[in-house]
Amino acid sequence: MFLENYINQNHRTGWIEVICGSMFSGKTEELIRRLKRAEFAGLKVEIFKPAIDKRYDEADVVSHDKNKLAGTPVESSAALPLLASDCDVVGIDEAQFFDPGILEVVNLLANSGKRVVIAGLDMDFMGRPFGPMPGLMAIAEYVTKVHAICVKTGNLANYSHRKTTSDKLVELGETEEYEPLSRAVFWDIIENEKENSSTKSTH
Repeated sequence: MFLENYINQNHRTGWIEVICGSMFSGKTEELIRRLKRAEFAGLKVEIFKPAIDKRYDEADVVSHDKNKLAGTPVESSAALPLLASDCDVVGIDEAQFFDPGILEVVNLLANSGKRVVIAGLDMDFMGRPFGPMPGLMAIAEYVTKVHAICVKTGNLANYSHRKTTSDKLVELGETEEYEPLSRAVFWDIIENEKENSSTKSTH
């Protein structure tokens, strides 16, 4: 997918691809698949993730299905241009956790002739657009929205419901903390949680 690069060899062009969706929708799996395919084609690939994501490995990018690719954790998007300077394809996982500067950085990378493949949550646990993801989707040439399966109904799910009571925006977790839900189920739960919260505050 999207490997038919550099049609005009005298004017090498890059681009941005965004893979988005809820938790357990296969975002990282798809990111790894695309980068492995690029490696097979002989392209030099580097993949990065935010340093705070240490769920499966300190450095490697690992999907829920345990597929993985050797990666580099970074504290800030400002580190990416130098670290990715000699590669053809740049992968970025969990992009929602990056700082706002990621938009300028990925534009810089693409404008320098690199293919940039980004994966991230498009919405947070309250169903709100998450971090820099809306901006990344806006500047990307290609956006792929992947879906999980709702654990309540079996329908397509594009919401990540947090099962714990924490209200922190960034809280890394797995199936113990999160579940994928369809629109109807998710918003029913959110409304019920709001009603319960207001009821408690009046007592």
